Amino acid sequence: MSIATIEVSLSALLHNVAYFKNICPTSQIMAIVKANAYSHGKQKIATVLDGYVDYFGVARLEEGIELRNIGIKSPILLLEGFFLHDDLSLLQQYALDTVIHCREQIDALAQLPKSTQISCWFKLDTGMHRLGFRTDQAQDYFKKLVQCQSVKRPINLISHFSCADDLNSDYTQKQLALFDAFIQSINDVNLLGKQTIAASGGILAWPASHRDIIRPGIALYGVSPFDYTQQGKATGRQLGLKPVMTFKSEIITIREHKKNEPVGYGLIWQSEKDTKLGVVAMGYGDGYPRDILPGTSVWLNGRLVPIVGRVAMDMILIDLGNDYPDQPGDEVIFWGNDTLPVEKIAAHSGMSAYELLTRLTERATLHYVD
Repeated sequence: MSIATIEVSLSALLHNVAYFKNICPTSQIMAIVKANAYSHGKQKIATVLDGYVDYFGVARLEEGIELRNIGIKSPILLLEGFFLHDDLSLLQQYALDTVIHCREQIDALAQLPKSTQISCWFKLDTGMHRLGFRTDQAQDYFKKLVQCQSVKRPINLISHFSCADDLNSDYTQKQLALFDAFIQSINDVNLLGKQTIAASGGILAWPASHRDIIRPGIALYGVSPFDYTQQGKATGRQLGLKPVMTFKSEIITIREHKKNEPVGYGLIWQSEKDTKLGVVAMGYGDGYPRDILPGTSVWLNGRLVPIVGRVAMDMILIDLGNDYPDQPGDEVIFWGNDTLPVEKIAAHSGMSAYELLTRLTERATLHYVD
């Protein structure tokens, strides 16, 4: 068993759900559990949340089927929609909702018999320019989708913000305006179902975007969607959320280390004095960044301890100093407490918290508490 551990607090998860219900009292919640629930383990997360949230959002058909096979009853939405090689009968068999974002999907649905009733969410491209129908073409494609006998009515409407995490940009408001303009262009309001456009950034920063359904992703797990270095170093906890994950391991052994001796691959670090080094069972094979910046610390026995040398596949070295009674087996936290939030480590790694979380590997053991 790997010593590297992803500890998941289920009480923190439920706290965050309650938080969203409090700030968005008229909105339903779609819990985003793609990418293995941001490395928190989608099966356990979905099982705990089933009944607390109204929908689940996944990226791929296989993820939706996996959740159905473990007994998830809530509606499940394929956020990327179905792929053209997918067996569309599986959407009905497993009662999966799908985003519709391109002409080819509509053409495929038009070939299905009326008995194949599929719940569809029309994707409007309001400015992300990735998936969805452009606003100058959307009305025509919406009419084509409505004409498909295999499509359930009403049809839900979905879009996605490009930069809701940038509080100084007016682009989010422009996207909302385009979203609303499309809604107003549909003469038969009975064709339109529920609306959703707000993911984590929209939920926390743009109240006008809450609409019928909100889609918390990274914020569901207690992590701020905002840039830690640009938005006043806000963390999820400072926003009122509770971090769900603690990423940790333990010391394998402690070594005496002499002044001016290098350590590890590339000999990139030398000690300025005699010291003790702790060897920790953690590395980029577990998902910790190989190119973490010098000076990044871990939490050990109530204090910050710096990482030294290059992060290896299986081991990381930390400089213990000579004045502390650390022992092999002592717990080492890489992120997750108030002193070392994942947002801070992401800033040190030069990547977003999204990437830092989702790059964790299956070698790190999932452990659920509370």
